[in-house]
Amino acid sequence: MTGSTAFFLAFSALIALVGLFAAGMAHDYLQFFGLALFGFGVLFGYSCIKRHYDAREAARH
Repeated sequence: MTGSTAFFLAFSALIALVGLFAAGMAHDYLQFFGLALFGFGVLFGYSCIKRHYDAREAARH
């Protein structure tokens, strides 16, 4: 795993945690924003992991 992949994986985890905190502390429409931020963090982290394993698979063939 390259340094940039590890950085973006940690950054996406931080975004997801901030989103959960925002959803827990907010009211009304800001809860949706916090949940959307959490979803973005999770999906971005998943895409970083998928991109890493796709590159490993491509290098193997």
